[in-house]
Amino acid sequence: MDAIFSRVSVRQFEDKTVERGLLIKILRAAMASPSAVNQQPWEFWLVEDKEIITKLSQVTPYATPAKNAPAVIVPCYRTNDLSAPMMVQIDMAIATENILLEAEALGLGAVMLGIAPVEDRMKAVEEILNLPENFRAFTLIPVGYPKNKHAQEDRYEPSKIHVI
Repeated sequence: MDAIFSRVSVRQFEDKTVERGLLIKILRAAMASPSAVNQQPWEFWLVEDKEIITKLSQVTPYATPAKNAPAVIVPCYRTNDLSAPMMVQIDMAIATENILLEAEALGLGAVMLGIAPVEDRMKAVEEILNLPENFRAFTLIPVGYPKNKHAQEDRYEPSKIHVI
């Protein structure tokens, strides 16, 4: 559980390429996620092209941390052939958390930049990546070697636990 208790959102990255093997490990972790009725709605766009990363960093005012990342993972979900379409965004959130935790475990940093469910953000990412018509963009996850790393704050609050 070290990654759970040490992971923080990293928004500044060293100017250093992330090895493809590490990125594949992160994507394997994403695909190991549980999903409703095992529908596995995800596909992942791994963006290393600097021009495309720059465009993605401009999709929202909050996406600027992507600009200097060596890689951006864009989790997307299909809209067809789904057994439980109402659960897709929950499935995607779980896969995103696996990405963040595996990045931490590998000594990398990452942050989730919100795209879904904001329609204009989703459409902008879909156009930049030229996604197939049956795919929706879920989030942007810049990944890289952290420039600075701070300790995670302890957010445990016993008063938020209710035993019945």
